[in-house]
Amino acid sequence: MDAKQGKKTMLRRALMDTVLSVLGSLAAILSMRAVSEAVPGFIHIVTGWLLAAVVFSVIGLLITRSGDVVTRYASLRGYSRLFNAILVKEAGMILMLVLGLVKLPSIPLALVAVLADIILTAVALFSPRLLVRSVRREEREIKAATGRLNALVSGTDDAAVALADEAETSSNYNILGYLSTDPSQAGKVIGERIVYFAASNEALEELQWRLGGIDCILFPKGRGGSGPGATEPDKMPANNDSMSLAGHAVKRAIDIAGSGVLMLIFSPLAAISALAVKLEDGGPAIYRQERLGRGGKPFNILKFRSMRIDAEAAGTPALYSGDDDPRLTKVGKFLRQHHLDELPQLWNVFRGDMSFIGYRPERRYYIDQIMAVNPRYAYLFQIRPGVTSYATLYNGYTDTLDKMLTRLDLDLYYLRNHSLWFDARLLALTFLRIVGGKKF
Repeated sequence: MDAKQGKKTMLRRALMDTVLSVLGSLAAILSMRAVSEAVPGFIHIVTGWLLAAVVFSVIGLLITRSGDVVTRYASLRGYSRLFNAILVKEAGMILMLVLGLVKLPSIPLALVAVLADIILTAVALFSPRLLVRSVRREEREIKAATGRLNALVSGTDDAAVALADEAETSSNYNILGYLSTDPSQAGKVIGERIVYFAASNEALEELQWRLGGIDCILFPKGRGGSGPGATEPDKMPANNDSMSLAGHAVKRAIDIAGSGVLMLIFSPLAAISALAVKLEDGGPAIYRQERLGRGGKPFNILKFRSMRIDAEAAGTPALYSGDDDPRLTKVGKFLRQHHLDELPQLWNVFRGDMSFIGYRPERRYYIDQIMAVNPRYAYLFQIRPGVTSYATLYNGYTDTLDKMLTRLDLDLYYLRNHSLWFDARLLALTFLRIVGGKKF
């Protein structure tokens, strides 16, 4: 980053911090008004309060030079300077009250306003940083879990073999084999790596599908490709997450707020459902089952138990076979038909195990079977699984391996194209189908 660009970045961050700080002050003065009687001239008080917030926020940021810390989102020094900037601002706000430049009705209300200003300014300034830091940490974990690029090496000579060995030892690539345009080389094995034949873009696309995704092709030096260097990749379309970092941050905020509100709204219905499950056979109301989520990490998905306690007594996982499944209890059948068994997953969403929209999480037992046929399932680990999904709406419940493979294609389409607007459409469509009594 050059000096000019660095100054622009610091100016942009200072402006953002000033806006957030003033929003905290606005929330504070409105909070003071909420706990007080009618305040004469309240509009003038708000105007003076916000003008003071702008002035002292800028002074605090300049004095502490918090904008100079480039890595603020991951630096304790940056947080420390930002906290000092808040203290400078609040000292100025207190001085303004003492000098009578802004007059509040009473000293207790002035104390409430200042205390609220400290808390809400801190929340406004620190929350976005903590959220971004959390998202970036998760992205690093995902990259570590799924970060190897699936690659083919162009050619079959000694230079290609040396490049394949070097690339695989770098921990950046998963070498699938060699790529040749000579049909006589097809199917040969060189050092335990297969040679694949593709002489056209169409054949290459078909090969990518067959191999479960090719992220790049590696060319030995001097043999073409997209740039100099022995391991410069020629990028191909891959099943990568299409949502930006900002989009993921907004989506996670919506998940937290939405699941929290819905847990409160549906708490009476959840309590009745849990009691009904318990009373029918005395077994536990909540059923926990291990699934694989973001980054391939296991988590316990929560549901109201809809089957007998001994539903999988044989030890082998068995798929739900519909309303006629003999393992269903009477209460469980009703819960399934109306999707009420999924209510506890609101806690999974709130915790961050899941999102409202994603792909439906599966058990390792079935994932192993899917990946044996189509390894592209691993691409789904880039995002959180969902309570509902694009595939669920258009493919229904999957009770066979063939349906699971079809669902995977739909899930990968969602991965490549998902956005906040796409999620909103899917959520609305899910709601309409549930209200309309459609089963899926």
